[in-house]
Amino acid sequence: MAITNKQRIAMAVIVLVGLLGGAAVLMTEGHKSGEEAEHAEGDGHGHDEKAAEKEEHADSVKLTDEQIKAANISVTAAGKAKLQAASQFQGEIRFNEDRTAHVVPRLAGVAESVAANLGQQVQKGEVLAVIASTSLSEQRSELLTAQKRRELARSTYERERKLWQEKISAEQDYLQAQSALQEADIAVRNASQKLAAVGAAATAGGLNRFEICAPFKGTVVEKHLSLGEAVKEDASIFTISDLSTVWAEFAVAPKDLSTVRVGQRVVVSSTAFASSAEGTISYVGSLLGEQTRTAKARVTLNNPNAAWRPGLFVTVAVLGEDQEVPVAVSAEAVQTVEDKPSVFVAVPGGFATRAVKVGRSDSKTVEILDGLKPGEKYAATNSFVLKSELGKDSAGHGH
Repeated sequence: MAITNKQRIAMAVIVLVGLLGGAAVLMTEGHKSGEEAEHAEGDGHGHDEKAAEKEEHADSVKLTDEQIKAANISVTAAGKAKLQAASQFQGEIRFNEDRTAHVVPRLAGVAESVAANLGQQVQKGEVLAVIASTSLSEQRSELLTAQKRRELARSTYERERKLWQEKISAEQDYLQAQSALQEADIAVRNASQKLAAVGAAATAGGLNRFEICAPFKGTVVEKHLSLGEAVKEDASIFTISDLSTVWAEFAVAPKDLSTVRVGQRVVVSSTAFASSAEGTISYVGSLLGEQTRTAKARVTLNNPNAAWRPGLFVTVAVLGEDQEVPVAVSAEAVQTVEDKPSVFVAVPGGFATRAVKVGRSDSKTVEILDGLKPGEKYAATNSFVLKSELGKDSAGHGH
């Protein structure tokens, strides 16, 4: 069947109208898609700005210059520093055994009086207790007898010497009297030395009265004697210690023996209080313990205020040579924020937290390996105030 010209024109018009309609639909959908994309992009920018604002709010503390000054926050630039190298050991405060005495009576007896109390400060020679001792009574009686015999021997000697000089008696009588006097002198000295050996005076209020005295100035740290109690000659009835000095003892493993030597400076500290003390190593053991396989080392510490009490656990930092590091901050500047070591860096209007990687440290300075550049200013003191304010801001924002 032949297609006429009118039919051809009609078909061309239909095709053209269809093409124009499809193009219009595509243009309309593209316009809508562009608007939606633009709207979505605009929302994304708003979200990013809000997130950035939230992050900035959460990680910074806004403070004026007046507030910074009132909080005593000093701002310092990070830079080179010298670290005091130190090896830390766990130790314990003990009595200075060179100035600690276990007082024993040295004579058996019964306590007649007990003057000293636990914790009391005593002076050298001060009477701690008095006991009645029968053996002491016998020793004093022996001395008194020897003294009387010496007096008689001396009188006999003087008489015989005079008679011999006057040619009245024989020389043999004079020599016998001289020998008897010498023997009497020996007996007196022997009896006196027995009393001196137990620390008893030759004379007292009673022959059996024995005064037990403090061997030096110190503190009564142990007491094992009561009024009327019978004691043996070797019983430890008091322990006196001069607490003006104490020992800080710590164990040294074999691998550390090359770095721990007598004469090295140390810093002793405790978590019980903020103060620390400096001293020098006075002793390093030559043998390893059979059980611990470590050597014992000790530091003699001055203890004028009796703050270092025996039994206190301490940390002993053995100091080595100084080491220079490129970037360091004060130890007080490093705070833990979100379980990470952080420093508060100075920014316009306040401070911002900066997570850092720390390295070596001593009690005053901390090395910064990453996160802080030389010259950057940070809060060097009282940074805990900033950490506290940061916590308040985070809590308020979260609410």
